[in-house]
Amino acid sequence: MDSLYAIKKSIKNYASGGNVLIIATLLAFIIANSPLADIYFSWWAQPISLQLGNFNLFSHGGEPMTVMAFINDALMAIFFFTIGLEIKREVLVGELTSIKQALLPIVAAIGGMVIPVLLFVYIGQGSDYLRGSAIPMATDIAFSLGVLAMLGKRVPISLKIFLTTLAVVDDIGGILVIAFFYSTHIEISYLLYAAGVFAVLLIGGRAGVNSKMFYFILGGIVWFFFLNSGIHPTIAGVLVAFCIPAKPVLATSHFISIIRKEIVNFPQEQFNDDNDNSIMLSKEQINCLKSIESASDKVISPLQDLEDTLHPLINYLIIPLFAFANAGIVLSGIEISSLFTGISLAVFVGLVAGKFLGIFLSSWAVIKLKIVPMPARATWKSLAAVSMLGGIGFTVSLFIANLSFGNMGPEGAELLEHAKLGIVMGSLVSGILGYVLLDLFLPKQEVGE
Repeated sequence: MDSLYAIKKSIKNYASGGNVLIIATLLAFIIANSPLADIYFSWWAQPISLQLGNFNLFSHGGEPMTVMAFINDALMAIFFFTIGLEIKREVLVGELTSIKQALLPIVAAIGGMVIPVLLFVYIGQGSDYLRGSAIPMATDIAFSLGVLAMLGKRVPISLKIFLTTLAVVDDIGGILVIAFFYSTHIEISYLLYAAGVFAVLLIGGRAGVNSKMFYFILGGIVWFFFLNSGIHPTIAGVLVAFCIPAKPVLATSHFISIIRKEIVNFPQEQFNDDNDNSIMLSKEQINCLKSIESASDKVISPLQDLEDTLHPLINYLIIPLFAFANAGIVLSGIEISSLFTGISLAVFVGLVAGKFLGIFLSSWAVIKLKIVPMPARATWKSLAAVSMLGGIGFTVSLFIANLSFGNMGPEGAELLEHAKLGIVMGSLVSGILGYVLLDLFLPKQEVGE
């Protein structure tokens, strides 16, 4: 029941955030093709610093980060931190607690990562853009769950769990790809410093340190060392998340006992008149309330607390800001026909055809072989429709595209623009087709609960 509640809450959060994401993307597209384009693009190149004396926290190789780099390397590290929290929760109490329970979405996610990459490589063989082969392997959890939420309770809960778990496994794949294939020259000294601080975080997590400031400060130090080590700093966010304790300091039963003990200091007769706002609490009563407040901080695990606290920040600020900064595609110089050539075609086919075929065929194979059962109340048609939603690869696809071509000069800038075109169009087509197919194949009455 806990995992079911978490799934429902995630869908609601991501669906709401998806609306903001759409607005941010449209704004970026409009401004990038308006008279404000020069201001828009020059703003992201402005330097940013957080300085104490000669030390700048937002520096890379001795140079201050730009606003764009701050968004992609610092704010997105917080995004990947929340992904790490979600992965840890899913492994401990969610759909990844057992291989048998999670096998279908795991196999589907692997197929949904491998086939798009193979299609991309096949289309791009002999080209200069194969560095971006991982672009179409991602599934955007906010957009995909947002589409599911539009259909409400007509969607069986088993399919919602399938897509959510698939997206989490997909994120794990994306994290591994970023770690192994998008790291630059490695500075061993910084890695050793990071390892030392990370060890302290691990010890603190095992010891049940409850202070979020402890993890925030030391996590920021690990991020800085990763930033300057050559390994992409978003990986630091994931690793720090794995150190966050999932067990509360105070047992729920103990917390209830504290409430019952302290509540006797608030006699009912003192509060009989609901309209009397002049009642002053005694010092003893204030201390009782502070005791309950302190206990409430300890009964929620740091992992749950951070996940709940950061979700609004991620969904309503960081991801929309990332989209606003990175989704500005300049149409002048790009013909619509370019969608059917080069990297735009490779990304588009990878997302629309590759993700669908990879997810659906992998699922079909393990279900037909009776390794896993068909999700409850699902049909082959509804499973195919959900597989189509896997082609919405917006956020992480843009992120990997930036890692692939963002530092390659003018040639890389052109490849990046065409890759963005393929990402936006591929995600849009996958989302529309997925919604239409679900609306067509799902029962007209509510069955989700």
